[in-house]
Amino acid sequence: MMTEAPSKTAGEGAPFPDPAVPSEAARAGHGLGKVQRIRKQVLAFGCAIAAALLPFIQSTWPVSGMAHEAVEILGLALIALCVVGRSWCTLYIGGRKTAELVDLGPYSVSRNPLYLFSFIGAAGVGAQSGSISVAVLFAALAIAVFRPVVLIEEAALARCFGPAYQSYVSRVPRFGPRLRNWRDAEWLRTRPELFLRTLVDGLAFAAVVPLFEAIDWLQTSGYLPVLVHLP
Repeated sequence: MMTEAPSKTAGEGAPFPDPAVPSEAARAGHGLGKVQRIRKQVLAFGCAIAAALLPFIQSTWPVSGMAHEAVEILGLALIALCVVGRSWCTLYIGGRKTAELVDLGPYSVSRNPLYLFSFIGAAGVGAQSGSISVAVLFAALAIAVFRPVVLIEEAALARCFGPAYQSYVSRVPRFGPRLRNWRDAEWLRTRPELFLRTLVDGLAFAAVVPLFEAIDWLQTSGYLPVLVHLP
């Protein structure tokens, strides 16, 4: 007589997961991968719109004036902060977004510090026009574009981590930062290739600086008509 083979167990009689059935983390990872593709498409669309409009917008301050230069220098500082901040975040989150709930370092004060530093970088890019209004507009557009993506990511993480993520949401703001929440790790496991990739991606913010300088030159030389002046 054939007897039914006992089921494989792990720990206190819990069955081993069926490898044919994707785990919640795997499903969340797949969902986040789709989100990343959407994010890149939205970013490309936003860049195309900016490239079409910026050549016809100029600061109300003279291009060679102190105020114009001061706004540009402030923008460079914001871009530098963006590049360094995004790379710093990757030391904590790189490759672990769906494997574990990261709530230390920058993730202890903001649930989305990578996005937060990207918003700062967007303001820095806009400031290269010499206009504070354009800097604020760029930051606002970045928030408007990426907020729906953040909501999709949060839904995937909530499915993956359940009550632990809900507790995290209750403590840490979406963007913040809430500095009094700061907690750090004694040591970190890092993936150098992800750190370097984030660093190179961040340098794309700095790559627009020569573009704005070229636009300034074309406008002051009369090759591009200025349709709008903004402070």
